[in-house]
Amino acid sequence: MSNTKQTIHERVTETIIAAIEQGAGTFQMPWHQQAIGLRNIASGNAYRGVNVLTLWAVSMNRGYNGGAWGTFKQWKERGQFVRKGEKGAPIVFYKIIEGTDKETGEETKQVFARGSTVFHSSQIDGYEEEAPQAAPTTEIERIERAEAFAAATGARIEEGGQRACYQPATDLVRMPEIGLFTGTDTMPAQEAYYATLLHELTHWTGHKSRCNREIGTGRASYAFEELVAELGSAFLCAELGLSPAVREDHAAYMESWLKCLKEDSRAIFRASSLATKAVDYLNDLQPTEMRKAA
Repeated sequence: MSNTKQTIHERVTETIIAAIEQGAGTFQMPWHQQAIGLRNIASGNAYRGVNVLTLWAVSMNRGYNGGAWGTFKQWKERGQFVRKGEKGAPIVFYKIIEGTDKETGEETKQVFARGSTVFHSSQIDGYEEEAPQAAPTTEIERIERAEAFAAATGARIEEGGQRACYQPATDLVRMPEIGLFTGTDTMPAQEAYYATLLHELTHWTGHKSRCNREIGTGRASYAFEELVAELGSAFLCAELGLSPAVREDHAAYMESWLKCLKEDSRAIFRASSLATKAVDYLNDLQPTEMRKAA
């Protein structure tokens, strides 16, 4: 199918599928390799939801570093130009049209998905990398931030056993002791622990008293919820400056994820939307000063 006939959902889904398939053999997802903040150069706002996944995936495939993105027009307005022949990345935004129902007189809202194309700073002539914000100077400082984030949620978290999980029946997050986690060349063991904890806290938000995500029966339904939790953890890791953990149980869900995405181009939009709502819920539980610092 040509790009002119593809919907924005199909274009974005194909980008993410390609990135997942590229890393499937080593359990590497796009968000494991791109734990950086992604921001629009014009507004300064962070990209959210499915746009985060798309831009992470494109950055991974093309070897981009840094998180500055903008449309052709936005770069031009800065006096900087996209190099000839460069290919942009698809993103989606939603336009709300308000109106009035002629029969009932009630106010109405219609939401339309619109596609756009953005370019990375690596594709721009005349771009000078902005000085990065000061990063935590010690590993302990970043871990303390993650610890405070988890504590502020009020979730009941207990350590013990060999398996991380959220138990809906008891509304309990269970984590192995931090000493049982192992690190890699790019991810300290402590960060693996907190990335896993954030995954389980995303599950925790699905309780009916919180975000009320209904989980059906069967492998496909559980795999979809795992994808939501995985994305939620990735989004939070980027916010907290942690490296998203590579979970060995991804192999059990990889096939289901890919099958779901290939059969339904809107599935990744639903998953990222639910993950974004979960992240927003957890962020809303944080003290005001922590939300301002994020």
